[in-house]
Amino acid sequence: MTTAARSRAPNLPLRDAERARRIAAAAASALRRELDTYPKPGLVSRIDSGSHADMDAATFAASTAAIEPYLADLAAAGAQGATMPELRRIGIAAEAAMRAATGGVNTHRGAIFGLGLLCAAAGSFSGETIPAGGLGDRVRQRYGADILDGPVLLRAPGAEARRRHGVGGAPREAASGFPSVYEVGLPALARGRRLRPDDPAAAHVEACLALIATVEDTNLLHRGGEAGYAFARDAAAGFVAAGGVGQTAWREAAESLHDAFVAQNLSPGGAADLLAMTLFVDAIEAPTP
Repeated sequence: MTTAARSRAPNLPLRDAERARRIAAAAASALRRELDTYPKPGLVSRIDSGSHADMDAATFAASTAAIEPYLADLAAAGAQGATMPELRRIGIAAEAAMRAATGGVNTHRGAIFGLGLLCAAAGSFSGETIPAGGLGDRVRQRYGADILDGPVLLRAPGAEARRRHGVGGAPREAASGFPSVYEVGLPALARGRRLRPDDPAAAHVEACLALIATVEDTNLLHRGGEAGYAFARDAAAGFVAAGGVGQTAWREAAESLHDAFVAQNLSPGGAADLLAMTLFVDAIEAPTP
């Protein structure tokens, strides 16, 4: 662990340091539950590797373990009012740890960014209760302008896709307070729970497909171009419109989508990151009144 990444946590009171670790544990749990989700079109799960030849469930598990301490550092930094450049330094160290754990494979770069911001926001709440919508509002208010004004990695696939196709991608999503989490992911998660109250995994699939249908996912644009992007969004929207996990044969329908995404080498990684963020927010924010 680098000195820059770990310099903040020891300065916190013991109670706040423990709270930062609990926030990070909740974030790591959300990443593991995202990995557990299946069928999840084109994405890595514990069942198969989806459209990816360079990673599998074990790669994601190793990555999650490697970045969890940095998520605690981000929560601790948020508790101390860190600026966006300070958070960015911790995020860069987290990415280095991820790549060391995965042999250079990018498993969680998007999650380090988005989930890391939510961890920092969670750390900034001094009380134990975080109000519904509080994390997104805190990210938008504290970091929104700096997110949009921050450095751009010109050769990163997501940045190239944003320039080529004119979409906002992850930076705009974060700067706006993660509207896809609050307006799409959480409502779909609640809908899935109503439709399949005895099957928690079904609610995760419902949220995943709803996010794929709506998110400006630069991973899809990078791998499939505009045609693949349109296919993925339309197919996911069709699943939701047909009743989602309320369909009698919902699992077969979702598995068919998974096969179709793999056949076209499509992977909605942005939606996967947002699913993990949705699960995290759902776990630590107070319920909507």
